[in-house]
Amino acid sequence: MSASRRPLPAWARDASLGIFVHWGPYSVPAWAEPSGALGAVPDDEWFAHNAYAEWYANTIRIEGSPAAEHHARVHGGAPYEAFLDAWRAESYDPADWARLFREVGADYVVPTTKHHDGVALWDAPGSGELTTVARGPRRDLIAPLADAVRAEGLRFGVYYSGGLDWAVTDLPPHRSTADVTDLRPTDAAYNAYAWGHVADLVDRFEPDVLWNDIDWPDAGKDPGPHSIAALLERYRAAVPDGIVNDRWGVDVWDYRTSEYDAHTQHETEPGWEHCRGLGFSFGYNRAEDEALTLTPRELARLYADVVSRGGRLLLNVGPTAAGDIPAVQRRALEGVASWMTAIKPTTLGRRVLEPGEVEATDAAWWRAWAVPDGIVAVVDGHAASVRARDGRPVTTFVLPG
Repeated sequence: MSASRRPLPAWARDASLGIFVHWGPYSVPAWAEPSGALGAVPDDEWFAHNAYAEWYANTIRIEGSPAAEHHARVHGGAPYEAFLDAWRAESYDPADWARLFREVGADYVVPTTKHHDGVALWDAPGSGELTTVARGPRRDLIAPLADAVRAEGLRFGVYYSGGLDWAVTDLPPHRSTADVTDLRPTDAAYNAYAWGHVADLVDRFEPDVLWNDIDWPDAGKDPGPHSIAALLERYRAAVPDGIVNDRWGVDVWDYRTSEYDAHTQHETEPGWEHCRGLGFSFGYNRAEDEALTLTPRELARLYADVVSRGGRLLLNVGPTAAGDIPAVQRRALEGVASWMTAIKPTTLGRRVLEPGEVEATDAAWWRAWAVPDGIVAVVDGHAASVRARDGRPVTTFVLPG
């Protein structure tokens, strides 16, 4: 049976909120042009004006890009690896992070273990100096977070960039979506390297979510000891109720994903997941102020919309290089926490409503879903009313703020 048809385990069907964590050497420069959301900016503009701070190592190599100009002006054109050496993570408090994530209602947490820059946040086998154990923070940043997250009763997953690794290639920068497909490591050597990393993550952490990104080296798509099939067999054996996303370049997924305004065609698939940051970036971007960050009200509205359509929200935080969750992001999370605490129990056992099951009056905006004992509605405005046409009880929540 294809993994794409494997039913999601009960915990994933009931989950509605995950926390993504993008943290790496890119958190030191912490800069990107806040040009807009992925999928909303034309492809021929996106890469040179990339709003993702975690793509800094690529964007600064595009001549004439605002990031390249910023890098030359502020950092004197220093090599990207200098940011790894400058990274200290001196304020890192994984217990504080995990406590905040629980308070905001998270079901699971997924940190980046290796992003496209190739830097591993644990002592990844074969990575030599390109780890936070060998340089920079000089310690494993993943294990303490796994322990803290699970101590708070949350599930723990791992993100891994299997498709891109700028540290092991000498290819031109990505200037288009086509380049992302064409300019990536696909050979057997890189496949074995990435395979060893993910196998090590599986063995060490038994992650509840295995979140690969971009693609996987083509050499691993055929049968063999270092194939995707062998890797996922190892994972399924270690974590029988674990789930796998859809970014492997082959049909091995348990659920589909969307990202900002991209891949929204996946949002009708059972158990889909929508990921985005509190601003336009995943990695911390010091150029994003409160005006470019979701308010608690906007965050609640986003959450209700995703849940009502059968999805899960994977909401990203981007810590500073020191390890602090930026105040502008923390305000959004803390501001929605009490509302989330109240509504989260009403998302268990939910299903998408059929057209015509409910009607709303005096609502500028509303979303609703069915639960075993009735209907749950989220409305904009205290005067709004939602009624089930068959008389089932409706529990109504008003957006905060």
